[in-house]
Amino acid sequence: MRPALALLQSHCLLYVFSGMCVPIVVGSLPPALPWYVPCPVRCVCQIKPWFSLDSVYHEAPTVDCNNLLLTKLPLPIPLNTHTLRLQSNLLSALDTAVLHGLPNLTDLDLSQNRFSHVRMITQSSSLPSLLSIHLEENHLSHLPEASFSSLSALQELFLSHNNLHLVAPGAFKGLDSLRRLHINNNRLTTIDPRWFRALPQLEVLMLGGNPVEALPERGFVALTSLRSLVLGGMGLRALAEKALEGLEELESLSFYDNHLTKVPRQALKRVPGLKFLDLNKNRIKLIETGDFKDMVNLKELGLNNMEELVSIDKASMENLPELTKLEITNNPRLSYIHPHAFVRLSRLESLMLNSNSLSALHQDIMLSLPSLQEVSLHSNPLRCDCLFHWAKTQAARVVRFIQPEATLCSAPPELRARRVREVSSGEMSASCLPTIPASSLPSYVGVQEGGKLVLHCRALAEPYPELYWVTPSGLRLGPSVFKHYQLLPEGTLEISRITPREAGLYTCVAENALGADTRSVTVGVHNRGKNRKRGVVTKPKKFQAVRVDARLELNKVGEHYAILSWQSRQNLPSTRLSWQAVHSNSHTPTYTTRVLAGTQSFNLTHLQAETFYRVCLYLGVSEDGKHANQGMGESKKPQCVSFRTKDVPEPQPGLQLNPELTSIVVTLLLLAYILLLAAMFKLQTKFLNKYTPDLSWVYSASRLMTSRAHLQRPLHPARKSWWRQ
Repeated sequence: MRPALALLQSHCLLYVFSGMCVPIVVGSLPPALPWYVPCPVRCVCQIKPWFSLDSVYHEAPTVDCNNLLLTKLPLPIPLNTHTLRLQSNLLSALDTAVLHGLPNLTDLDLSQNRFSHVRMITQSSSLPSLLSIHLEENHLSHLPEASFSSLSALQELFLSHNNLHLVAPGAFKGLDSLRRLHINNNRLTTIDPRWFRALPQLEVLMLGGNPVEALPERGFVALTSLRSLVLGGMGLRALAEKALEGLEELESLSFYDNHLTKVPRQALKRVPGLKFLDLNKNRIKLIETGDFKDMVNLKELGLNNMEELVSIDKASMENLPELTKLEITNNPRLSYIHPHAFVRLSRLESLMLNSNSLSALHQDIMLSLPSLQEVSLHSNPLRCDCLFHWAKTQAARVVRFIQPEATLCSAPPELRARRVREVSSGEMSASCLPTIPASSLPSYVGVQEGGKLVLHCRALAEPYPELYWVTPSGLRLGPSVFKHYQLLPEGTLEISRITPREAGLYTCVAENALGADTRSVTVGVHNRGKNRKRGVVTKPKKFQAVRVDARLELNKVGEHYAILSWQSRQNLPSTRLSWQAVHSNSHTPTYTTRVLAGTQSFNLTHLQAETFYRVCLYLGVSEDGKHANQGMGESKKPQCVSFRTKDVPEPQPGLQLNPELTSIVVTLLLLAYILLLAAMFKLQTKFLNKYTPDLSWVYSASRLMTSRAHLQRPLHPARKSWWRQ
């Protein structure tokens, strides 16, 4: 859908509440009827349908004199004329006496004529029934005080596409009933809050297309009835916190085609009743955490056609209980939506994400949207791997793909051009390597000395990857703040007060347990005021590769491993390590591995014991900041070391039994032990049987131990012997 058509559709939705789209049904009404009255020459007189601002249908007597190259009003105009159409003629003045004689005139169209002064239209006559006047595409350059005071009943005023550059503070004085004002696409450079003091009933205000870079604070505070405000195409770069204060009834707001670099979250908090928000075609790079939090009445949100948008961050849309449609389309650099970007969007039904650079849509996003019915993902470079398992495993509800025939896999290679819905879960891997999309980082970024450098890097994988950056000096930057470097949780690197010494190659690394991906960007830092015109940063014709050197050292050697290290004061994103076992009588293969940027040590494992090895380190830098596998330059002479792994220690001397023999011996010992226990039990039983009569005596003797005389009585010799035992 083209932007203009999409914008028109959006505005129709926005104006439903005020009845602006009701005329669409005219096609289903009876056709125009003949109006049998004296009609001006070449004009057409008919009875046509007409709707008021309150959506009331009228059968309007209409005189249509469009496109006749008229230089004055045609005569005779019937007295009962309701609508007079004089579009696309050559009129520069009006005989207002003729109009004054039309007591029922309600709608007057004078667009695309040659009027240069509004007084030529409104002077010395009162049109008490006129509700709507069209003055678009004329030559009006200014509006003096009380320009329309003779049109006291006016409800619609269309002044768009003129040359207005000056509007008097009281230009709209007397328009107490005005409900719709179109003053867009003129040459206004400022917005004067005094204009709106005379418009207490205004509901729709179109200001877009004027070269206004900033809105005044409290500029619309007098418009307490305003429901729709269009500020598209004005060149706005930012919004003051109180720019929208006082618009308590505002329901529709459009910032289409401006220069906003951030979501104006503080200003949006001043319009709590907002239902429709259009931020399409701005220069916003990130949708950040909390940008759209607690907009509890918002129903539709548009974030389309943004050339620089790269990321939708965590909890950027939180607690939007009424949101039903979200459009984020045609953003060529948008490659990342955080798995928890959408929080408490309980009613979202339609999610439009087509024509971006998304490789996947995380399953956590789908789980967070319980009411989702349709999703649009076509025209994205989709990876059909573990991140798309949700498309096959969500048995509880079916989310419809819009244009499923165009929703295709771009990776892995064996699934390329397959429809996502046709790929089975078995064909998708259970885990995913990190991938940093090429669109997330440019090849070159220029910044002025002392300025702030911001680099955005994003990656999705399963398990979730860790992101870090490597500076041109080889410094690895983690989440903690180091000097004036700061790495934000999402992967954005910020460097404040940058100096020329910090120019060079920066590399983003995304790593998880399965592997890693890297992406590099060349940063140029330019001196202020030297060969610069208006702060423009020019890109060097070619990034000059720097010769790199490092000394490879062997730190420790074992039987099956070797630990190596090297030192370098440069970022080396294309470093490679190769090793080969050295045998005099045979050829052995050479193994190579890629070393991540910022790494300065490596543990070679799975080596053979008692073997000579030769290991070489190839150091490389990127040209033009391209990806590591695209045109890397390497040092001509690799750094190499040779070593011999340790011998396997000889076993200690001692008795070594065959396992089978050991098992037999253990079994025999257990059997002998059991037999011994049985013999001892038999012997004890025999002995007890022999002296059983005497045992009763022993019991009796124990009871008589208290008798001293009995204790002095000598025992029988046989009993003495048994007692000792």
